[in-house]
Formats: sequence, C-alpha cells, structure tokens
Amino acid sequence: MNVTAAPHSVIHWTEAGEPRSARWRSESGQRPPRHVVIGDDQTSADAAYRHACAGTALLWRGDFHHAKRLLTALDRRIERKARKQDNVNDDTRAAFHRVRQAQARRAGILAMLLLPLDGDYGVPLRRAPDLRQACTEAYGPPGAESSVVSLRELLGLIGAHEWRRKGIFIPALGERIHAHYGVFSPVRGEYVDLVAEAPLQATAVAFDIGTGTGVLAALLARRGVAHVVATDQDARALACARANIDRLGLDGQVEIVTADLFPEGRAALVVCNPPWLPAQPSSRLEHAVYDPDSRMLYGFIAGLAAHLTAAGEGWLIMSDIAEHLGLRSRDELLAAFDAAGLAVVGRHDVRPQHPRAADRSDPLHAARAAEVTSLWRLSVRP
Repeated sequence: MNVTAAPHSVIHWTEAGEPRSARWRSESGQRPPRHVVIGDDQTSADAAYRHACAGTALLWRGDFHHAKRLLTALDRRIERKARKQDNVNDDTRAAFHRVRQAQARRAGILAMLLLPLDGDYGVPLRRAPDLRQACTEAYGPPGAESSVVSLRELLGLIGAHEWRRKGIFIPALGERIHAHYGVFSPVRGEYVDLVAEAPLQATAVAFDIGTGTGVLAALLARRGVAHVVATDQDARALACARANIDRLGLDGQVEIVTADLFPEGRAALVVCNPPWLPAQPSSRLEHAVYDPDSRMLYGFIAGLAAHLTAAGEGWLIMSDIAEHLGLRSRDELLAAFDAAGLAVVGRHDVRPQHPRAADRSDPLHAARAAEVTSLWRLSVRP
C-alpha cells in the first residue's frame, strides 16, 4: 500500500480497509516511509526483511517482545550479507566510507520496523514497557496526538534514559555526569583525563567551547578556575550542562551561554573538544562525532587568538583518528595553527583504552590501533 510523506512529518497508511495517519517521529531525521504494511506475531523474519529491503515499513501490532526479537533477526540477516561482501581490499579512507555506507544501509533497514505511540507516549502493544519518561526526555512533554516511531529509535531512547538515570562516573571529578538524550556522553575518559592532568596556572576566567554535558567546565571549576563560561548552540546540550552543573553545586562558578563557538570577551584559558572526524553527519545525533569540513575545528583555531588574553593558552583536545583514516593530514592542522597566528607550546598525548582499539575484526582496526588523543597547548605567536 502506498503512503504519502507529508511535509509536516505525518505518516499515512491503510489498516483494516481504513485510511490512517499519525505524527511521524524520527530523531535521525529520516523521512516517513512511503510504503507501510501491518506486521504482527505471524510475520516471519524473512518476510519482514524482504519488505524492509524493498523500502516497505512494518507497523507492528503484535507483542512488544516479539518485535524486539524480529529486529534482532533482521540485524542477523544484514550481518550475514555484510560478511559475504567483506572481502574488499580498500585503502583506509575508502574503508571508512564503505563502513559508513554499510552503517547507513543497516540503519535504514532496521528503521523499517515501526511501533505506535499513544498521545501520552504509551505503547499500545502487549507486554510493552512503560516508556513515557524516556520519550518525554527525548521528545518533550506529551500532547494529545498519537505518533509512529521506529522500534530501533525507541530502544535507543530506553538506553539513553538508563545512561541519564545512572550517569557516567568521572574519576577526575569523583562524581557522575548524566548525559541527556542526543548529547555526547563522556564514556571515553581519556580526553577528560588530559584536561585533568595538564599544567594549569592560576586562572580567573576560562571558556569551554562546545560544552556538551558540561564535564570539562565542571572539571575546570574543580581545578580552581574562578569563573568558567561554557558555550554550546544545541538546546539539549545546554539543558544537560545546566543540570549537571547545578547537580554538582558549581552554578556559582560555571556560566552556561548559548553561542556558536566563542562567548564575548577574552580568557586566560580557552578549551575546546570538537568532533574528531571531518565528515557529514547522517543524523542530528551524530553532530558530536562528525564535523563537516572541520568547521568547528577550524573555526576554533581561527578565532582563538581574538579570545585569549596576552599570556593565555588554548587547549585543543582531539584524536588523530582522522589522520589515520586519510581524512585530514597533520600538515593541514599545523598549517591552520600557523595561519591563525598560533604557536604550539606543548602537547600531551594518551592512547585510547576503548575495546574497539583492540578489535582486529573491525575493518578500521589499523587506524584505531594507531590512534592517539592529544591536548594541544596553543598560544598567540609573538
């Protein structure tokens, strides 16, 4: 059955001979599927896979846990097909793009299993869990309208809700940081440790550019910076940072400001941990990982001198994974420093500890195994 994708994110389908419609929800920015069939506990994984590969979504009317098992079965079929095609000998850059294309194909297929949501975010399926709090955290307060969302996205909301509830323990802080849905979580602690250990002179004012959860702003405050101005332009990140700063009792030291990169004025220390990969995000949720054309990186470098005090330092925290993937060279980075009138006064390096760095089955293993995360200490060149 054909479905028309309305510009205001409404999904249409036919069920029991009647035309139906509901609000379409997709945090990844995916458009509503143009074709929908009804799926239930009698729908086989093979049939579901054929529909999904052909661009036809299944709106689920069966048991919630059966839907989860079906999603797992779809993923296994995608994985089997990927293994058959995994004998390509690419260079590292081509392998990166091939992996991203495969991830996009997988996400597109898995997103074809859809679930209904009532106006209060209740899931009207047998054995469905109560997802109202998780949905409220991601979508905002409920309204009266019913909606449709992919099961894969709903499961992501559940995971994000648990991360937010439990928080991530940050040894350098001795506290937990609670990441909101859509805000990059500091699960890779090496960049936090670099900021915790870098030599820090007595500093009255510091800027934290692109604060995210506020973890680095909190750390700078705990290290004795009297006033930290933390910026971000994402509404979720700003709300998340404020909640973490308030919870840690640092609202008297840390000011959260809406800004694209820099706030007004100058500081003796300006810190930035931009996205590390110069590539186009495939969804709104990937902006903390992918920086198109290195916009944030080069924007920070170009504007740093104008926001540093005379003897101030800029701390740029980033991985060199882009260099190992052939996406950006070290010479390009150093040339950007030079063009901005900056000098490198020091660099502190650490090897990542995350499990993927040791996973030899990862097609990007060579780049991950060679990766180093660095804190570049930059000053204005005399």
